[in-house]
Amino acid sequence: MDDISDIVEFYNGNPDAEHQRLEYHQLEFDLTWRYLDRFLPPNGNLLEIGAASGRYTLGLAGRGYSITAVDVSQKLLDLNRQRLAENHLEANVRYLTGDVRQLDRFVQGQFDAILLMGPLYHLVMESDRSLALSNCYAHLVEGGVIFSSFISRFGIMGELIRKVPEWIEDQAEVREILDLGRDPDHYPRGSFRGYFATVAEIAPLHENAGFKTILLAGVEPGISADDESYNQLQGTRRQLWLDLFDELSTEPSSLGASRHLLYIGCRPAL
Repeated sequence: MDDISDIVEFYNGNPDAEHQRLEYHQLEFDLTWRYLDRFLPPNGNLLEIGAASGRYTLGLAGRGYSITAVDVSQKLLDLNRQRLAENHLEANVRYLTGDVRQLDRFVQGQFDAILLMGPLYHLVMESDRSLALSNCYAHLVEGGVIFSSFISRFGIMGELIRKVPEWIEDQAEVREILDLGRDPDHYPRGSFRGYFATVAEIAPLHENAGFKTILLAGVEPGISADDESYNQLQGTRRQLWLDLFDELSTEPSSLGASRHLLYIGCRPAL
């Protein structure tokens, strides 16, 4: 297995960053909730792997689910616990620090649904991604649903040209991202080190672990890196745009242009 201690240090170093990220990427958050509301069972036990600071944990606990929240970062889980305590929802959540690739070491039993929304960003080896999904499959009840998130290899280009236009000058890194979906092996660790997936690989990766695909959605369709325009919308206008983006989120020709991709599948009933 790949050594991801640098990723743990990255998140422990700034545990507020992920919470703030979803405050900025509001379309991703709103559209993901549409899919959670649509495909989660009405009640039951959830396993949230990559629970981070609790942006989704808070809403899920408020809906009455019993949640096992897992993350590799203890500081993120501390922040998660603090936020749920402030909202008097901590009784619904159990917290565990650990790596999805070693799930059997600290998680027992099976769950009605699993949220794997984050860990696959950082597993740069395909064998590690496959192991993570096999472990999730083993802990999901028959008919249970998995939600897993990916960063799109080509959907990130709008973000890169906006934030780091100088990135294009490092052609070795550009080619490595385009061809393999990750930074070159010799790059120094310590910042965001991730894996950027293609649309075509996501469903087969899950199906090889036993899952049946329900759908793949782009949760930021049509906006590239223009979060501000959506974030400023209010009231009926915001809802109408969200309705449109919801409709467009599974359009095959637009999937790869979304920065984040959401896979939804299930463990088939025998």
